[in-house]
Amino acid sequence: MTRTDRDDVEQDMTDSEPAPPQSRSSLLRAGSTMAIASLVSRLTGFARQLGLVAALGLGVVNDSYTVANTLPNIVYELLLGGVLTSVMVPLLVRAQNEDADGGEAYTQKLLTVATVVLVLATALAMLTAPLLTALYLGGDENTKANPALTTALALLLLPEIVFYGLGALFGAILNTRGVFGPFAWAPVLNNLVMLAVLGVYASLGRDIDTANVRLDDPMLLLLGLGTTLGIVVQALVLLPSMRRAGLNWRPRFGWDSRLRNAGGLALWVVGYVLIGQAGYIVMTRVATSSDAGSVSTYSNAWLLLQVPYGVLGVSLLTALLPRMSRAAAKGKIGELVKDFSLGIRYSTIALIPVAVLITLFGTSIGVALFSIGKTSGGEAARLGSTLAVSAFGLLPFAVTMLQLRVFYAMKDARTPTIIQLIMVLAKIPLSLLCPVLLAPDQVVLGLAAANGVSFVVGAVIGQVWLQHRLGSTGTVESLITFGKTAVASSIGGLAAAGLAIALRTSLADSIGPQAQAWIVLLGGTVVALVVTLIAMRLVRLAELGPLWRRLARR
Repeated sequence: MTRTDRDDVEQDMTDSEPAPPQSRSSLLRAGSTMAIASLVSRLTGFARQLGLVAALGLGVVNDSYTVANTLPNIVYELLLGGVLTSVMVPLLVRAQNEDADGGEAYTQKLLTVATVVLVLATALAMLTAPLLTALYLGGDENTKANPALTTALALLLLPEIVFYGLGALFGAILNTRGVFGPFAWAPVLNNLVMLAVLGVYASLGRDIDTANVRLDDPMLLLLGLGTTLGIVVQALVLLPSMRRAGLNWRPRFGWDSRLRNAGGLALWVVGYVLIGQAGYIVMTRVATSSDAGSVSTYSNAWLLLQVPYGVLGVSLLTALLPRMSRAAAKGKIGELVKDFSLGIRYSTIALIPVAVLITLFGTSIGVALFSIGKTSGGEAARLGSTLAVSAFGLLPFAVTMLQLRVFYAMKDARTPTIIQLIMVLAKIPLSLLCPVLLAPDQVVLGLAAANGVSFVVGAVIGQVWLQHRLGSTGTVESLITFGKTAVASSIGGLAAAGLAIALRTSLADSIGPQAQAWIVLLGGTVVALVVTLIAMRLVRLAELGPLWRRLARR
């Protein structure tokens, strides 16, 4: 950690009231550092998804792989994932502030308990892999996926649970100590490992035998074990950073009464994840019973939507959570509200222009990026359309994630679980209506829209709840920023749409669909961003004042 970073952390941990300009500078510095790492991570992750689509296509094999690779994520989140990244950060911060040893003993005990639980959970999940597969795919007669292949892949991928959990806990510990970079960069190594695995897979010129699935199939082993290896590397690469941050990880058994507090909060988070999985199970069953490739199409569209959120939203959220936790621990609600409002407004400015672009050019994005390997132009276009339909949920998703962190900072894990229940209750009926109202190949579009609606519901309810809880959350300021950003982004979007129409007319039948999609996408993006920035200047977005002053000085 650099001297500047240490100074920022020390300033945040003092009891004195930090000056707003310095506080904002510290936040932006940490956020910008993580944004660079997140950008590289998302780009390499995006290359990984392209490699998966090129190597596996958007059919039965990719559907089976997607469901199997989701299982370790689900079990990890169910047991400890949400606890580690959300609930544990406030508890670790409190231990660092209260304990004479800076929370080292508490942290080591927590690591020991987490390791034992994760190993036991992995063993149980592997023993019940066929049941987990049946739960998410439904009956064999209805699904377009391959249950045997999904189960075989799950056995190879479920060991990821241990390393997902440890990696998340390592990252939470580093973040509470003001070290953000390593955890942000670690996924890059995972993506590079996976790209190498996919390169070998594609070079062999063979496919997994789906008619006679065997666990000793070399292609199956390469795909499954290679994926798990990436997660192992992603976790273990954080150990040197842990030592440099002053924590030597060694097993420490024994009980700390605060672990009971962690357990109480964890139960609510477990409920949060279980409720969320009810919605995911319905989505998976509807998708796999409608049209082959729907699960992988939905998954890839969602991952594409996560790229702007991961680069912009996650970076800001990761920097804000320790700050909000310290403010809540010291009873400084004003600081907590100030950071929360700032997070919403910056997320709005960053994500609304992106959402407008994705809505207008989603199909072009799909065709330009995914018309490769075993994926046809029609399948790529459907993926792009799914992305476009889901774009309106990007900002509500980011706002919901930020709201949940405010509740967790206040050691309240109950309210997020109730909000999650309301969101899922909105999502499930809409998902079940999709096969009734839509053709089989269009069901995935309806599922994406239902997911977006659930985030809108969650964002509205969360804001009202926080307003009632805190008295003021800067909602008026956030709405003003939203209105100005929406106007500026719409002007940029209209300009880009006009250019796209002109380009498609002039390029009709002269070049291939993929080349045409690239030209429209690149031209429209440049025009939209330039016009949107000019419009933002004209509507006088206060949050961008420092940017305009810096540009003026230069």
